[in-house]
Amino acid sequence: MEKSYTETFALRTGMCDKSGRWKPSAVLESMQETATEHCKQLGLPRAFTDSLGIIWVLSRSRVVLRRAPRLGEVISVETWPLPPKHLFYPRINAFRDAAGEVIGEASSLWLLMDVENRRAVTSDAVLARLPENADMPAGILLGAARPLDGPAVEGAFTPPYADFDLNGHANNTKYLDWTCSALGHAAMDRFRVAEFAVGYEREILPDEEVRTQLVRLDDRFSFCGSGDGKRCFCVAGRLEERGE
Repeated sequence: MEKSYTETFALRTGMCDKSGRWKPSAVLESMQETATEHCKQLGLPRAFTDSLGIIWVLSRSRVVLRRAPRLGEVISVETWPLPPKHLFYPRINAFRDAAGEVIGEASSLWLLMDVENRRAVTSDAVLARLPENADMPAGILLGAARPLDGPAVEGAFTPPYADFDLNGHANNTKYLDWTCSALGHAAMDRFRVAEFAVGYEREILPDEEVRTQLVRLDDRFSFCGSGDGKRCFCVAGRLEERGE
């Protein structure tokens, strides 16, 4: 039973923003894909969880990037799970460059959700296939994403078809595309998202209108969305001058 899993790849155009740097949503996608592949190796492929009537759902994540890799750079993404806590399954990521230097870290919390009633559940069958990883690094602190207290720019949108995944809800990676779009060209041309945390509080389903609030205070920002009067998500993070 492999305690961790690593994928190595060169950054392609679809993974980068208009500046040619690794975009936040693609970082989340790398986390999602490496977790999926590691689950397959552990005997937890999608077909297995489907047979149990459950799916993996991301509850919370935090990413810190020390620098923004460029188009064509070779990146390694390592992932490993930590022992579960109550209903939560923590997973850690380390991002390294071609020289093996750590350029970023991430932590995330996953839930198992019953497909029929859309509620979090536990599964002994899943637990039996997870490695004993109590000795593995715990990763960066995973705090809650909180909206900033300040003047907000309000908006509304309905996520398009392409933003939805196999689970029937908006995919976790799309929330950072929405955030960068809300921050706008002027901000994103000058700054990069150096770190961010995301709280996924309620599923966003097809044809649902999402009302948003963007707050920027110096280098800090928050971008939150709600539907039917209930908050669906909150993204909070820090911007950093892009430089060369």
